Amino acid sequence: MSKPIWEPSSERIERANISRFMRFVREQTGNDDIRRYAPLHDFSVRHPDRFWQLVWEFCGIRASGTFHEVLVSATPLNEARWFPGIRLNFAQNLLRFKDDRTAIIHRDRSGASREYSYAELQQQVARVAAALRRHGLQAGDRVAGWLPDSPESLFAMLATTSIGAIWSLCRPGADIDATVGRLIDIAPRILITSAAALGESPATTLAAIRPLPALERIVVVGDCNVLANERAPSPVMSWEAFLQGEEKPLVFEPMPFDHPLYLVPATDALGRGMHLVHGAGGTLIQHLKELVLHADLKREDKIHFDTGGDPTTWHWLASALAVGATLVMVDGQPHRADPRSLWNLVDDLGITVLVTDAAWLQSCVDAGLRPGESHKLLSLKTVLSMGSTLAAPLCEYVYTAVKDRLMVSACSGGTDLLSSIALGCPVLPVFCGEHQCRGLGLKWDTFDSMGKSVRDGDGDVALLGPFPSMPLGFWNDIDGQRYAETFCHDTRAAGAVASARA
Repeated sequence: MSKPIWEPSSERIERANISRFMRFVREQTGNDDIRRYAPLHDFSVRHPDRFWQLVWEFCGIRASGTFHEVLVSATPLNEARWFPGIRLNFAQNLLRFKDDRTAIIHRDRSGASREYSYAELQQQVARVAAALRRHGLQAGDRVAGWLPDSPESLFAMLATTSIGAIWSLCRPGADIDATVGRLIDIAPRILITSAAALGESPATTLAAIRPLPALERIVVVGDCNVLANERAPSPVMSWEAFLQGEEKPLVFEPMPFDHPLYLVPATDALGRGMHLVHGAGGTLIQHLKELVLHADLKREDKIHFDTGGDPTTWHWLASALAVGATLVMVDGQPHRADPRSLWNLVDDLGITVLVTDAAWLQSCVDAGLRPGESHKLLSLKTVLSMGSTLAAPLCEYVYTAVKDRLMVSACSGGTDLLSSIALGCPVLPVFCGEHQCRGLGLKWDTFDSMGKSVRDGDGDVALLGPFPSMPLGFWNDIDGQRYAETFCHDTRAAGAVASARA
């Protein structure tokens, strides 16, 4: 076996969230064997009901109801139900902090910065939630955000989910016809967009969107020449005008664990133009498990995502608010054109957790950058690479040219799962070209086209056991037949599995 390129120090192991979690599991279960990752993972897949309840308690998820039942009908997977006696609100859990610690740092294309504390974040979300209620939105209604990485995207999502409505994010830069197709499928009552998303011909773009059924209001963030026109169409209004009105306290509507939270576009392999429904409770507990236990995120951390516009990572970043960390957001993707600027950002803002991908790391190699020599990088402790397994040369580059006292973890999963199935762990060594571990609570294997388990080579990842963040279904798939045919099928005598391309 090759030697690890990095091993955590005894101090890092002791301070890791997952070390505290293992102590918690031992205390709660009496299982003294859970002192390493392998037995913890084994416990998590053998006893999913107990494991996920312990994650809930350790992460302090806020809810009402009872844990009388945790997992109901574990097979087939598409019929499994989690925490049926629980009611919660997703936004309430992301807004559990209300103090002066910085929640969001945002830099726009000009380099100008805005900052919001957790107390100010609550105030902004309350304003947007009040505006949504004034427009008659209720639980189950849809709000679409056609927005870049910005504080307003978070304000709008949190406000939407605070009232039990459903959020769907559209990324700017997509083909207008594709965006219109998405909006037709989800039928939002309100669309929140930006001047940047509308492009150079906002009137033409708005003309394509306005006739959509069910769409009552288009809200534009930022300066837009259409809004300056006195004859601007009535459904279109500015962000400032939308927020005008009586301010009211933020009220969180408690919803069932499996209440729809996000509508996320499915990959073409699963269904072009279709949306997967992700539930509030499942998304929350899965993201907290990944952020707290695998990424070792803490309140004092500053986390930044630069992943080439991957739409799923925005949702992961938003969930980091539940930890109380500081989110660093940047308009557009300036670091793709100038990779040095991201290392500047790390030093300028003291970023501790950097989430990127192999393509950007390769651009640093191609540019001949050696950030460890040109930058201080004193704050940086973790680099997470999203997507496929990080190739060994790129992993080695980080440790030789960036920083050697650093956890570098490759995180791979399915876009359709909104989470990772293989990722990092702060108490395990790093071997270049390999994932550090399989995700806790996820039982899976890789199968070839004949349904045979394979250790090496390409294949389909099959999730073999129940997990609370499995998508609830396809939007507008009334009887669930399309979902069952796509995600659940027999590949082994053991029964149903959920498949997703890794």
